[in-house]
Amino acid sequence: MDTRARIAWNLRHHRSAQNITQEVLAVDARVDRTVISDLERGKYNVSIDLLDRLADALSIDISQFFSIPLPGDRPQPMKAGRKPKG
Repeated sequence: MDTRARIAWNLRHHRSAQNITQEVLAVDARVDRTVISDLERGKYNVSIDLLDRLADALSIDISQFFSIPLPGDRPQPMKAGRKPKG
C-alpha cells in the first residue's frame, strides 16, 4: 500500500469510526465535500496543512493518517445520503 492509499484508507477509517459524514468533516476542515471524497479515493496528494486540519476535525494526531492498517481491517460502511434536517 503506497502512502497516498494509506492516507486515504486511514482518513475513511477514522471518519467512519466516528460516524462523521464527508459533509460534516468537510465543513469542520474548511474544504469542499468533494475534496474529502477525492482524498478517500486516493485521487490526489494532500497538503500537510490540510492533513493538520483534518486531524484537528477528527480529534486525532496527524500521525494516525500514516499508520499501516491491520490485515482484514476495513472501515465500516455508512448509510448513503444526507441526514434529514430536524
